[in-house]
Amino acid sequence: MARKQSKPAAAPAKTVTAERAARLYRLLKILAAAPQTRAALTRRLKLDIRGFYRDLELLRAAGIRLPLVKGQYSLEGDLEDAIDLLPFPDPRLTLGEARQLAKGRGLAHQKLKQQIASILV
Repeated sequence: MARKQSKPAAAPAKTVTAERAARLYRLLKILAAAPQTRAALTRRLKLDIRGFYRDLELLRAAGIRLPLVKGQYSLEGDLEDAIDLLPFPDPRLTLGEARQLAKGRGLAHQKLKQQIASILV
């Protein structure tokens, strides 16, 4: 009989371009200020509907709650907490730079260490 895993494997983080990361940040800032309709958001962010829903899906997959109430989207929870969950674009580090950054003891350091280890296998 196969053993069950105690924790489901975490999905790999979605990589984003610097432009998209900036747009996601702006979207959160707009929604933190006041609820907005889809039309207002797509106009302010210069997005088509498909792009809007892709960004919305990515944010929700990252754990950011963006409910639709009476035709308006809003940010549920604290803006800073939501910003901390945003995907970050590839910083284009060399392996040596990444190894140097991974020397710390925090959760981010451990995550980077695991990514490095998976490359060096």
